[in-house]
Amino acid sequence: MRFMIIVKATSDSEAGVMPEESMFAEMATYHEELARAGVLVAADGLQPSSKGFRVEYKGNRRTVVDGPFAETKELIAGFTMIQVKSREEAIEWAKRFPNPAGADCHIEVRQVFELEDFGESPSIERFRELDQVQGKAK
Repeated sequence: MRFMIIVKATSDSEAGVMPEESMFAEMATYHEELARAGVLVAADGLQPSSKGFRVEYKGNRRTVVDGPFAETKELIAGFTMIQVKSREEAIEWAKRFPNPAGADCHIEVRQVFELEDFGESPSIERFRELDQVQGKAK
């Protein structure tokens, strides 16, 4: 089971303010523990939305809209992806995640769909083939 631990953006992260060294140290320790346990899949911080863009769809028409985006509380500042045996294990790891804001805040944890969650179909088989090409065969 894969879970994504989502760190919400703050006004500081959107302004490009880097975390203090102590936060980097806490995050490094946490991610080293995940790696030693063999559950770390990926972890990255994201640049502010001012460096990003959105693609808006209206029917078949696509429009690119450059950031920044107004609703900071709706934005993601970073993520950690873990692969564990159960929801309970994901909860235990998530509870150990360092407080990303150093103040009252929250992280969001969402389970990732696996191909096995979908029924059999030619399209799902194409995704399985892509996983094999990328070396993700399960």
